[in-house]
Amino acid sequence: MNKQTRQLAAVISGQNTSDGAGVKLKRIVSQQQKNAFDPFILLDEFGSDEPTDYVGGFPDHPHRGFETVTYMLAGAMLHRDHLGHEGHLRAGDVQWMTAAHGIIHSEMPEQENGLLHGFQLWINLPAKEKMKPPHYQDFAAEKIPQVALADGGYIKVIAGDYVAETQKISGPVTGVSTQPLYFDVRLSPRQQLDIPIGIQHTVLIYVYKGELAIGAPNGIVKAGQLGQLINGDNIQLATQDQSAQFLVLAALPLKEPVVQSGPFVMNSSEEIEQAFRDYRDGVLTQ
Repeated sequence: MNKQTRQLAAVISGQNTSDGAGVKLKRIVSQQQKNAFDPFILLDEFGSDEPTDYVGGFPDHPHRGFETVTYMLAGAMLHRDHLGHEGHLRAGDVQWMTAAHGIIHSEMPEQENGLLHGFQLWINLPAKEKMKPPHYQDFAAEKIPQVALADGGYIKVIAGDYVAETQKISGPVTGVSTQPLYFDVRLSPRQQLDIPIGIQHTVLIYVYKGELAIGAPNGIVKAGQLGQLINGDNIQLATQDQSAQFLVLAALPLKEPVVQSGPFVMNSSEEIEQAFRDYRDGVLTQ
């Protein structure tokens, strides 16, 4: 059965901004896209070796209605929440937090100098799961499978399955109804990679180093840019004269109404207003 290669439908350049207590970051997916990447709500890249860019961190703030995925490339962050849960995130570690009914947490750097680099992704929850109890999946770097590719480079399989000719490698993340795929990939110069993908999945590629040729005919996505891929069951990726590092993100769209306001993502304005009332009245997490 012939594979149909996905086409590059849009390229978006990340925008420099700040969040939390003045943390400088690049915002790649945001409210401005108006749920064009359902179920992906937000994608940020933070990366600096200048302490004033990150030392303020993200003090206590609430969430309801979605999942946050924090993936560290360098440096260290401490996660704390209202339940007393603590997570120390180091290079290569992943925290998959399902905020659901409500979480109040902080994310603070555990360093005063050096490089802090990583990503935070927000994935929407279906309406039926938005008010479930919150929970976490925390994975140290050594728990995340790394697949060495024949021509050099690698794939780190955080969520979903990487299906090669002779094997299937599964990421440690389980029980997520949007069936997400989250890979961190490095390709050497002049290397090609095909990744099978569900035909219904939303597919995004974020390049954070080098540049990448995507699809057929090839479109180029450069560092700091996001590509949206449509129509097909195969992702075709290739490098030219330089290596590339990038995230492959895919998930089933929910096809539900989305209303987002700050730290809350719900299905209606009434539910958003209720979330703000609950937070103000101290019952968001009850």
